[in-house]
Amino acid sequence: MTRDRISHVRLSSVTLPLATPISDAKVFTGRQKPMTEVALLFAEIRTESGHEGLGFGYSKRAGGPGQYAHAREVAPDLLGEDPSDIGRLWTKLVWAGASVGRSGLATQAVAALDIALWDLKAKRAGLPLAKLIGAHRDSVRCYDTSGGFLHVPVEQVIDNAAASLGSGIGGIKIKVGHPDRRVDLARVTAVREHLGEDVPLMVDANQQWDRPSAQRMCRELERFGLVWIEEPLDAYDAAGHAALASAFDTPIATGEMLTSVAEHAELVRAGAADILQPDAPRIGGITQFLRLSTLADLHHLQLAPHYAMEIHLHLAATYPAEPWVEHFDWLEPLFNERMEIADGRMLVPDRPGLGLTLSDKARAWTVETCEVSGG
Repeated sequence: MTRDRISHVRLSSVTLPLATPISDAKVFTGRQKPMTEVALLFAEIRTESGHEGLGFGYSKRAGGPGQYAHAREVAPDLLGEDPSDIGRLWTKLVWAGASVGRSGLATQAVAALDIALWDLKAKRAGLPLAKLIGAHRDSVRCYDTSGGFLHVPVEQVIDNAAASLGSGIGGIKIKVGHPDRRVDLARVTAVREHLGEDVPLMVDANQQWDRPSAQRMCRELERFGLVWIEEPLDAYDAAGHAALASAFDTPIATGEMLTSVAEHAELVRAGAADILQPDAPRIGGITQFLRLSTLADLHHLQLAPHYAMEIHLHLAATYPAEPWVEHFDWLEPLFNERMEIADGRMLVPDRPGLGLTLSDKARAWTVETCEVSGG
């Protein structure tokens, strides 16, 4: 039997500038500086038969050059391999760099390659990625985050929310976690009063409350009928999140900052999340996301993947229970295609694979490339 083989890998380090510096609670508490750019790692894989796959990962603030450097070291291990054997190749790439761990930056570098392999496999089959995996739906509920950051005046947050809903987006998430709890409550009150009770509304504290503050704020926020309260505590405080999840009616959502399936499994074991928020580029790619998705389903958890809607739309569509996908417009300039939205839902594209091609801007913002070829 003749099998296709991987013959070429192209890696690109891309710096995406943001139009406005972005601040969430981590900036207001002094832990981070405003974000001005996003670093992306793109992987383009080609086979001897001419099939191609595109994948990407990202880093907000530090880490982008490290992801690129690690991917450049392990990518040669793909040459000559059958691209269909994605699980085996994920393991091979992870063990190639096992001395720096099987989570964090190392597996984030592997994620871009893993996603490219899944994109390639779906394209070879002539199917959208969601259909290759096995979709439960052709569209997913979506909510907007990019208009609700803490540096944005509440009047503008309300205008942004109205524009998002007018474009067909189904829900709105705003940031909280301001050092002055009265500011948070005033902003949530204003947004809820403007939107009315029927519009799905979420809040995100970005890990900036301690346990007493989180207890107090979750109690105060109960009256707003929120879809969830996100990251009220440090991402690794499974016991603290579990206490909140058991004490309040409003669901607790967390998981986006974790960088492996094993870390998420700790949340699941502790009962720390009503809604799990994995990020495929952060946990090692689609191969790992599917493992985690199965675990979440077995424990009857809701799913709302973090960021990277271009990838997560397909993955959310394969989850048995009705999920959410996060609409973020930041990455749109990198691609020639746009996600279609209607009636509060994001539609799975009918294009093969992820259905993405890199734009001229993505090429222009490329700061470094590496070509890996066999022979």
